[in-house]
Amino acid sequence: MEYIIHLAILTSIFAILGIGLNLVVGYTGLLSVAHAAFYGIGSYATAIFMKSFGVNFFIALLIGIIFSAIASFLIGLVLSRFKDDYYALASLGFNIIVWSIFLNWQSVTRGPLGIPAIGRPELFGFVFSENIFFLILSLIFVALVFGVSVFIGNSSFGRVLKAIREDEKAIQVFGYNTQMYKLTIFVIGAVLASVAGSLYATYITFIDPTAFNVMESVFVLSIIILGGLANLKGSVIGALFLILLPELLRFVGFPSDVAAQMRQLVYGLLLVLLMLYRPQGLMGEYKL
Repeated sequence: MEYIIHLAILTSIFAILGIGLNLVVGYTGLLSVAHAAFYGIGSYATAIFMKSFGVNFFIALLIGIIFSAIASFLIGLVLSRFKDDYYALASLGFNIIVWSIFLNWQSVTRGPLGIPAIGRPELFGFVFSENIFFLILSLIFVALVFGVSVFIGNSSFGRVLKAIREDEKAIQVFGYNTQMYKLTIFVIGAVLASVAGSLYATYITFIDPTAFNVMESVFVLSIIILGGLANLKGSVIGALFLILLPELLRFVGFPSDVAAQMRQLVYGLLLVLLMLYRPQGLMGEYKL
């Protein structure tokens, strides 16, 4: 039962990551490979402020959000100069830079040693030390993130984003500042990634740079491609499937160490098949 709860918590965290990235990629067509950077900023901000300064989780969560919002705003200004493949490459470069900072700024991040013994969230004296209570907390965050994201998608703001995705020049004719819209949704996506990072840090209670490298961004991108671009429910389904996939491989008879290696192979095979036969994903509205 504990292991099922563990998988459910991980699914919740990656569902939040997927929803945030889907707002950027699915709604505007901007292929960002920088999501793990903001995920890491949220994690490290939460871990450092909780452990070094004794800050409550929810305050540390807000601090992580502020840091991620500032970082995403600045990098978003730079990325706005690029389009298509160059945008993806520039975002990839940003992810590598942030990962390198996590790895080498040892006086703050402890580098490859990571930050251990991070506390669990506490609210009005109640500590979410039991995993079942942490699962409830993470599901509340998923519900909030999903609700806010659906509201954004159905709003006039969301409709403009979709119009930008389909034909940016056409929407500019009507006087819309498309750069502002793209920058805003990029910041929102980064903020949601930061929330997921805060949850991850306090659930695992240990973080190191390996959790926030480029492959993590590719993994989140795989979630939204599998679930479907511009479909937020698909992000949740994609997270559920890809988190449970290694466990399914174990049931087939693969040892745990082999299943972990096979996971990357299966991810790649799934993406190739999706691109060939279902480019918009299982529930998607838009082809990448």
